[in-house]
Amino acid sequence: MAQLWILLTVLVGLFAILTWLGLRFFVPGALGQGIGTLALGDKVADEAPCAPVAPWYRRSRILARRARVRARRLSRRRDWLLASGSLLLILTVVAVLLRMNAAYRAPTFQGGEYQESRRIQQVLVEDKLVPPPPLPPSAFADVIAERPSLAGADRNWNKLEPSFSQVVLHLMQRMNTRGYQTMLLEGCRSPERQDRLASQSTTVTKAKGGQSRHQYGFAADIAFVRNGKVVISERDPWAMSGYQALGEEARAAGLTWGGVWSFKDYGHIEQPGSLKVLEQMIQQEGRHCI
Repeated sequence: MAQLWILLTVLVGLFAILTWLGLRFFVPGALGQGIGTLALGDKVADEAPCAPVAPWYRRSRILARRARVRARRLSRRRDWLLASGSLLLILTVVAVLLRMNAAYRAPTFQGGEYQESRRIQQVLVEDKLVPPPPLPPSAFADVIAERPSLAGADRNWNKLEPSFSQVVLHLMQRMNTRGYQTMLLEGCRSPERQDRLASQSTTVTKAKGGQSRHQYGFAADIAFVRNGKVVISERDPWAMSGYQALGEEARAAGLTWGGVWSFKDYGHIEQPGSLKVLEQMIQQEGRHCI
């Protein structure tokens, strides 16, 4: 963007120089030289001795001279208006093009960008990690009492997209080094369950079925484990500090963290990219999350 503005400044400067040269050397009187010469010549002519002329003839010459001066002034204003109008038109076109360039991104570019992101992640994630063993049902007693909908959550790691699951496992490993034991609270989610969650009075999500990356295996909800119990409460200072650490690690891994959304979802992390591209990818791979 900085290079574009530099180029724009150079073009505007070049246009101004060319405009000045054109007015200076190719439009007589546009910059005021012709008017001064005309006035001086008329003054000399008036002061030079000449034969007596009729008053009406002298008056007609004065009126003609004034008309010429007025015409040249109007011509000068017209030239400046044309130059200013041309400059304004060029700036408008450039501004529209810059705005269109910022607002539009071709779907093919989005797909290529996402594929490149996946390749980079696969290169970085060399050590294949194994998902941790599932926690006993007693570990979920408190969170299910607080949020009954979690009783139907799917925590099957095999349903997540393989490269995404490896990124999440490495993220959880880094969280463990920071003093937070984490676990997969929910991974894959059916469109029907997504609709039920979106329609709850105590809203868990605003996305409807097919609008969440949970349906494609590219999203995960992460919770903390303390003293053998799952902790998700944002009112718990320890858990809230853990969510902030989760956001830092998610951004470092190239993931999107739900804690930065207007609708806060602190335990949510997902793979960025177009939903349409994600859907095409899992169809090409023959893999289905649900």
